[in-house]
Amino acid sequence: MKLLKSLLEVTRPPFLLLTLVIMALVVATASYEGFDWSGALFMLVLLGAVSAHISVNILNELEDYESGLDAMTQKTPFSGGSGALIKNPQAAEAVGSLGYLFLGIVISLGGFFVYLRGWELLPIGIAGLLLIVFYTSKITRRPWLCLISPGLAFGPLMMTGSYFVLTGEYSWVIFGLSIIVFLLVNNLLLLNQFPDEEADRKVGRFNILMHLGSQNSSVIFNSFLGLSYLVLAYMIVDGWLPYWAGLGFFTLILAWPLRVTVKYHHHSLTKLLPALGLNVSVVLLLPSLIAVGLVLALP
Repeated sequence: MKLLKSLLEVTRPPFLLLTLVIMALVVATASYEGFDWSGALFMLVLLGAVSAHISVNILNELEDYESGLDAMTQKTPFSGGSGALIKNPQAAEAVGSLGYLFLGIVISLGGFFVYLRGWELLPIGIAGLLLIVFYTSKITRRPWLCLISPGLAFGPLMMTGSYFVLTGEYSWVIFGLSIIVFLLVNNLLLLNQFPDEEADRKVGRFNILMHLGSQNSSVIFNSFLGLSYLVLAYMIVDGWLPYWAGLGFFTLILAWPLRVTVKYHHHSLTKLLPALGLNVSVVLLLPSLIAVGLVLALP
């Protein structure tokens, strides 16, 4: 029972909600653009996306435990690891096996999707696989790549790849929406690095926060946040999206205090912590409301 609990904890179930939201946006977009997608195929795509997310969560958790980082980080609901391996070190081998099991599911489904839809999907699959395998050991030591790789994985790679599997086509609309997700998810990981800065530094990580400092990182954060709304506005005004997609702008109620907190309290962890929750809310609600808007716009 203790082992099963540890295995469940390292998958980080609350974090998987992000993948569910993204996949909802993908199918809402496909429906809005007139595609009659297969429910069975969607379940396979969803399994692949969730498996990829679980795999990177587990492998990251395992490497953080082995490096000692997990023991040094300040745990918050949004950062710092699950702590499952600290509580149950004997589970480390099983955790590693579970991580590679889910990675195997991703590779197997990816191969099937390439067989089904063609070689055009292969570059996306290879890029996604490289991000999963090398995120903790390599990418977290390269500040600019570390900044954009989370958004790249969940935005352009996951969204356009899933859309292509479901529809057999690429779409500028899904690409535009993936840029919004790209910006939001980059911000999700960027802000979560603030509480872990000292611990990350001790184990050799070198992210944008360490490279540029908290003030410049806060400027990047707020730039990404503002750009996500500008992209949405452009897509609506230019006719890519229906006006119903403007439901996403209701999240400005949360985004504005988030912006202010990050701008003025980036140097104070105590004052910054409430912003972590606001950030998660914006990241989840903005794509969700756009998806709802697309469904409401269906004939």
